Amino acid sequence: MISRVFLKELLGFEQVELEFGNGLVVITGPSGAGKSVLMGSILANFGLANQEAKLCEVEIKKPKKLHSDIFELEDEIVIKSLKKDRVRYFIDGQNISKKALKELFKDVVSYISVRDKSGFESENLIEILDNFIAKKNKKHIKELEAYSQKFNQYQEALSTLNNLKSKIKEANERVEFLKFEIDKIKSLNIKDGEYEELLNVKKQLSKLDKIRELSGKIEAIFEFEDSVYELFNILDKDSSYFSDSLNQLRSDFEDIESLSQELDGIDIEEVLNRLEELNSLIKRFGSIQEALNYLQEREDELASFEKIDEDLSEITNTTNKLKDELQKMANSISNARIEASNEVAKELNGYLKELKLSGAKFKFETKELESSGIDEIALELNETSVNNLSGGEFNRVRLALLTVGAVNNGGIIILDEIDANVSGDESIAIAKMISKLSKSFQIFAISHQAHLSSKANEHILVTKANGKSQAKLLNNEQRVKEIARIVGGEDYNKEALEFAQKLFK
Repeated sequence: MISRVFLKELLGFEQVELEFGNGLVVITGPSGAGKSVLMGSILANFGLANQEAKLCEVEIKKPKKLHSDIFELEDEIVIKSLKKDRVRYFIDGQNISKKALKELFKDVVSYISVRDKSGFESENLIEILDNFIAKKNKKHIKELEAYSQKFNQYQEALSTLNNLKSKIKEANERVEFLKFEIDKIKSLNIKDGEYEELLNVKKQLSKLDKIRELSGKIEAIFEFEDSVYELFNILDKDSSYFSDSLNQLRSDFEDIESLSQELDGIDIEEVLNRLEELNSLIKRFGSIQEALNYLQEREDELASFEKIDEDLSEITNTTNKLKDELQKMANSISNARIEASNEVAKELNGYLKELKLSGAKFKFETKELESSGIDEIALELNETSVNNLSGGEFNRVRLALLTVGAVNNGGIIILDEIDANVSGDESIAIAKMISKLSKSFQIFAISHQAHLSSKANEHILVTKANGKSQAKLLNNEQRVKEIARIVGGEDYNKEALEFAQKLFK
C-alpha cells in the first residue's frame, strides 16, 4: 500500500506531498490540470513510466508477496527517483535500475489504462482459476508445486535426450572416420622401441662394409700369436695379459661376425620403407608415443559412441516415464480448473450483469505439456473473444474478473479513466465494482464521473491556475463541491449541489 508521495518540480507542479490510506483513492480535476502527469510520476517510481519529476519519493507498506533476493526490504519501503541529466532510482537507499524496479513490483502494482487490452492472456486466467481453487482446497498449491518440480525434471531429461540424439547424429557421421583413423594406425602394428631399433639397424648397415674391411685387416694379428708367445718364453715374461687380450679380441670378432651375418639377412629396403612409414606418423603427431596416444583416444571415443545406444534407451525410458507421470498430474489439475471455471463463471457473470454485460464462459483447449499444465484458456462473451469487445466493454469485463480473483495481499491497482465514455447506469455499476475491489486492493483511479468519486475513501483534487498545478486532499465539504462540479460544471447550480450531497451520503 502506498502511504505517502512527495515530489518536486514535476512539469506544472512545484511540490506535492500527499498521504494515503487503504481502499479507493480517486483523483479528479479539470481536463489538462495534470492528473495523468501526477499519476505518471507515481507509476515511474515502479518502473512503469518515464520519470519527469526532479525528485519523487513513494513510501509503501511492504505487501505480503513482495520478496527480493538482492535487496533487504523493510516493512516500510522508500522508493526514490532523482532526475539530473539522467534518472537514478533507489530503494531504501540502494541503487536499482528501472528494469529491476519493474520486475520487483510486477506482481504488486497493476496499471490499467482504458487503452490497454491485456489481462485476459491464458496464463492470467489460469492464475485466477488456481487462486480460486486454492481458497477452497489448500492441497491444490502442493499439487501445482509437485507438478512444477516434475516438469523441471522432465525438461532436464528431455534436454539430455535431445543432446544424446544430436550426439548420435554426429556419431554416425564420425564413426566411419574414427574407424578409418584407428585402422590406419593399427595396420602399422607398431612395437615398443621399434623405431629406435630400426634407426640403430640402419646406422649399422651403413657401416657394414667398413666393419668388414677393417675386420679383414685386423685378423692378420692372429698369424703372429705363436711368435709372441715364443718371444715371451725366451724373455721369461708373463704372457697372460696378452693371452687375455687375444681371447677378448677373438670374442669381439665373433660378435662382429655374428652381427655381420645378422645384417646380411636384413633387407635394407624393408628397413627404409618401415622407417618411412613410422616417420610419416612422427611428422603428423610429433612422436610415435603421441601417435599411440591419439590411437587410444580415438578408440575410447569410438567405444563411447558404441555405448550411446544403451544410454539412449535408458534416458528414453526415463523421459517417457516422467512424461506419463506429468500427463496424469496435468490432467488432474486441468479437471480441477474446468470444475472451478464453472463456479468462477457463475460469480463472474453476476458481476457482469451488474456491469450491464452479458454472461461469459471459459473456453478450454488442450496443448502440449508446459510449466502451467496442458490448459490453454480463453474467455468469451456470446461466443466472442473478449479481445473483440469495445474498449469500454473490455475494461468492464476486466474489472469484473479482477473482483472475482481478488486476494487481499497488499496489491496496488492504478486505473486511468476506466469509467470514461460510459452511460449513467454503467458508471454506477463500475463505481460499485471498483468500491468492492478496493476491499482487497489499494486503488488509485483518475475519474471524471461523480459516482466513482463519491465512493472514494480519499479524494484528491488536481487544479491548475496561471500555469501552476496543485494537488490536495479534500475534506467532506470540499468533496461535495467537487462532485457538484463534475455533475454541473464550474458554474454548477443548486440542483447539482443537492445531487452531489445525496450521492456523497
